[in-house]
Amino acid sequence: MPTSALHVARTGLEAQDARMRVIANNLANIGTTGFKRDRVDFATLAYQEQRSAGQPSTGQTAFAVGLNLGTGVQIQGTTRIQTQGNMNPTGNSLDIALDGDGFFQVELPGGGQPGYTRAGNFTLSNDGTLITSQGYALQPPIQIPAGAQSVTIAPDGTVSAITPGNAEATLIGQLSVASFLNPAGLRNIGDNFLVETAASGPAEVGFAGENGRGQIRQGMLEASNVNVVEELVEMIETQRAYEINSKMVSAVDEMLRNANQTL
Repeated sequence: MPTSALHVARTGLEAQDARMRVIANNLANIGTTGFKRDRVDFATLAYQEQRSAGQPSTGQTAFAVGLNLGTGVQIQGTTRIQTQGNMNPTGNSLDIALDGDGFFQVELPGGGQPGYTRAGNFTLSNDGTLITSQGYALQPPIQIPAGAQSVTIAPDGTVSAITPGNAEATLIGQLSVASFLNPAGLRNIGDNFLVETAASGPAEVGFAGENGRGQIRQGMLEASNVNVVEELVEMIETQRAYEINSKMVSAVDEMLRNANQTL
């Protein structure tokens, strides 16, 4: 069944509305620690082939071009852009950032699959365990002894501190960093957490600075990688595209109205 221009314009409106929603979410999270902006990817809908190129036009000739009518556009997916955000110093020894690829691994509630995040704004629980602001423990667990001073986190994730009764720093543990063959395949579940999917592949956990993993920067947090100017340009472009599709709906409606009055 042929698809009208109204339907084609409607798919354009829906696609641009979804794109504007992604842009709005990017701008809303401009201050979110470790946030990675999303990009909308479009794809054409199926074409209606009414005549194929090379099809015989007469007994001796064939059509040089085909007759194919598009049926609109659809959202193919959203791609998370993994570029590095700026490193902002905080002066807090428990704030850490990853300078390079990888994710911090945390234990999500329920004992299910672990969560992965770029947000390194950690704090201590009542027993000294390093946790997120939601209370989820960093994996592997790092426990700071009571009364410890001068907590130091080295670029390779080694955690040490001066404990009571010791003049020199004592090794407490070492942070691990998770990496994925396809980090864009991770699923975003909110609260700055991602979870593993079949597309991302399994997590490869190791120490910071090894096998392409980023190094840890203590006293810093990674800012969002959202660029306001780029998002505003895309917002204007999306708005114009939406307006054009709206005008197309009005134009087709007027054509149909004229046809009804004439016929």
